Amino acid sequence: MSHTQGNKDRLLARTRRIAGQIAAIERAIGEDAGCATILHQVAGVRGAIAGLTDELVADHLLSHVVAPGLSDAERAQGGDDLLAAIRRYAK
Repeated sequence: MSHTQGNKDRLLARTRRIAGQIAAIERAIGEDAGCATILHQVAGVRGAIAGLTDELVADHLLSHVVAPGLSDAERAQGGDDLLAAIRRYAK
């Protein structure tokens, strides 16, 4: 079972909250809310996505890089996958 499956309910709750925050930004723009209000909402979404990313990176590291019982090939693949994701995130 994938580590995301074990945390599925918590991850789905986080992504649904983020979706709600995005919908609130859309409503604020549609209702001509002040730019400061919208910027604060965007900052909140950015923080929420960063938190989700941190959780997923940590789970991947623990499950696919440092978990006991992994072969060297599995660890190498897990590390490569993590590095690729971090590089995409950092752009």
